[in-house]
Amino acid sequence: MNLDIPSIVRFTLLIVAVVNTVLNTLGYQTIPEDKVNDVITILSGYYFLYAGWKNNYLSKKGVRQKELLHANKLK
Repeated sequence: MNLDIPSIVRFTLLIVAVVNTVLNTLGYQTIPEDKVNDVITILSGYYFLYAGWKNNYLSKKGVRQKELLHANKLK
């Protein structure tokens, strides 16, 4: 089983979010709401930039992939 760093980070954040949600439901305020909103804003911005980079042909490798797709009439 190969785990990469982004997968580990996403899973860890998921666990923290679930634990925080359960504790908030039980009446415990574990993380201040303004800090949660700040982290969500930063992670959302990072995710949008990452998804935009990965889903477009912006790098040299991506340009070569697009050329290969066009050459083989796949796109």
